[in-house]
Amino acid sequence: MIRFGIDLGGTKTEIVALAEDGSELLRRRLPTPREDYDAILAQIVALVASSESELGTRGSVGIGTPGSLSLAAGMLRGSNSVCLNGMPIKAELERLLAREVRINNDANCFALSEASDGAGRGAAVVFGAILGTGVGAGVVVNGSVLTGRNAIAGEWGHNPLPWADDDERPGPRCFCGQHGCIETFVSGPGLERDHRAASGKLLAAGEIVRLAEAGDAAASASLQRYERRLARALSHVINLLDPDVIVLGGGMSNVDRLYSAVPRLWGEWVFSDRVDTALLRHHHGDSSGVRGAAWLWPLSHIPT
Repeated sequence: MIRFGIDLGGTKTEIVALAEDGSELLRRRLPTPREDYDAILAQIVALVASSESELGTRGSVGIGTPGSLSLAAGMLRGSNSVCLNGMPIKAELERLLAREVRINNDANCFALSEASDGAGRGAAVVFGAILGTGVGAGVVVNGSVLTGRNAIAGEWGHNPLPWADDDERPGPRCFCGQHGCIETFVSGPGLERDHRAASGKLLAAGEIVRLAEAGDAAASASLQRYERRLARALSHVINLLDPDVIVLGGGMSNVDRLYSAVPRLWGEWVFSDRVDTALLRHHHGDSSGVRGAAWLWPLSHIPT
């Protein structure tokens, strides 16, 4: 049975078809219709129809998107495609596609992809964290996404940076309305903001990393602060979940030194005499979201 995964983003919509063994059979990517709810639905339906026609078989459909479904109202909330917020997208797509559709947060899909056949394959508990323009995370336990009673499990980025130093309080204002959220410190823009405050220079995160690797003192200091903050933030996760594996995605996950520096630091805050949690780079990269959407349907639950 084929699984179709769809990554519904603000700028692009991607579909992938996975065989039973996880191998890719098909992949398509199109620009997302801008702020047009009906056109977005029509595009998804057309992508599924054309893919099924090409492959000659019907498949399950899973969708990953920023935001989450309200368990109370069944409406999408928190999507960067604003026209989707407050809309019954799951029910509408199930009617149009004539089958059950599973929808989950894109960070949950990232974690599920890496737990299923990525960097966290075979681990019982996987915490997947996306360190990009924002900070999202997902939790996978024994191969299943932990959604939670309020469908917000894994919203690690919107907790306060733990063990904050005096100069980190109250912290930058976050779009969620709070101050000092983890996202404001360990996202790419968080590193850029911190470097500008310390050095007076407005640089992209990648340039700060490049300069640090070249020995620039100010950039090195900024990256060291970043590593210490990430270590504190992830130690909180270890104290709470004690995951086997933490997998990083997003732009900041490509900083090689994080995988040695952060585990070297986090023992200061983890409530244990040793820390065996593995910190790993993503295996599937930008494909993790769409592959994770497909994996929302385990083989044993795929309808025929």
